[in-house]
Amino acid sequence: MLGLDFIAKVIIISASGALAPGPLTASAASLGAMGGWRAGFREAIGHMVVEFPLVLTIAYGLSTVFNNPVVKVFMGLVGGSFLLFFAYLTLRDAVRAGFMGNPSIRYASAMTTGAALSLFNPYFIAWWIGVGTPLIMQAFLTAGLVGILILYASHVWLDYAWLTFVASLGSMSRVRMSVYRGLMIVLGVAIMYFGVSMILNFLSDLLPIMR
Repeated sequence: MLGLDFIAKVIIISASGALAPGPLTASAASLGAMGGWRAGFREAIGHMVVEFPLVLTIAYGLSTVFNNPVVKVFMGLVGGSFLLFFAYLTLRDAVRAGFMGNPSIRYASAMTTGAALSLFNPYFIAWWIGVGTPLIMQAFLTAGLVGILILYASHVWLDYAWLTFVASLGSMSRVRMSVYRGLMIVLGVAIMYFGVSMILNFLSDLLPIMR
């Protein structure tokens, strides 16, 4: 049976992925500046909608699909493009007049953003395949589906706590317009960096495939 030692191990290892700076963290702060902590919570829901089926997929032996080079490159290009579009919306809202009254990146889109940034992020999938698979296999072989549920519950609360916390910090920037604008510009540039880096990395991976 899976004990407290396994749960503690999952929490510690999960922190390496959940708390790492990346697109989800940057977007949570961006969305939180407009929607408050609820935006981070909703983004975590969108993330979970993608993540939990992925965990089940790995548990039932389909991880080889995600290791296919063509699949990884495709997802990297789509994910990078989504990040660039998100960065454009963030920067546009930061510089245009009256953006506080009618933001493009609406609070209601937080769940979609969380799902998209997870679905098309090969690094997130690679983390689960590389780091998460041993944990998944241990949980699955020990207690089957119940083990997977224990594993995932031990992991996912970190995503909710972190993204909600980051979004809460973003919402504080609304106190002063100048702080808000500055935060949005910094986040927009950061998200753009993640997008460009993702596209360039996976374009370089595409070259050996085409030869």
